[in-house]
Amino acid sequence: MKATENTMQQIQRAIRKIAEKFPVNDEAALLTDIHIRVSQDTGELLAFDDDDNEITRCVVEQWIDNKDDDFYEAIAKDIRQCISQQKEMVENLSILKPYSFVLENDDCEHITELYVVDDDTVIIDPNLMEGLDEELDNFLAELLKN
Repeated sequence: MKATENTMQQIQRAIRKIAEKFPVNDEAALLTDIHIRVSQDTGELLAFDDDDNEITRCVVEQWIDNKDDDFYEAIAKDIRQCISQQKEMVENLSILKPYSFVLENDDCEHITELYVVDDDTVIIDPNLMEGLDEELDNFLAELLKN
């Protein structure tokens, strides 16, 4: 599923609304995660804090009644892209570091970590790491042969 320009704009708007709730100031909030819940049935994107207080919500029309098996993988990529495009704003929220953006399904089940904000930690794009386990296993097997 290729995200439309309208979908990307809606995601970016939701991220800006999250940032508006945590403007840069001297007192940082004590949060560890921003939970982004997406419903495959309704197309809703909701953001919550650690205490399950709603931060913002919107409906992404392209996601309504989407039955794709790889739905969450596809939207995770799109949300990551939108967060990266607004990196400076996202990394300067008045939240104590480290904090992360986490994707959940509508049953509140953790799907994937979208983005981690920390001065010392970087999350590598999962596509870059694809097949790494197998390569490392093969490398280790070759080392142990000798």
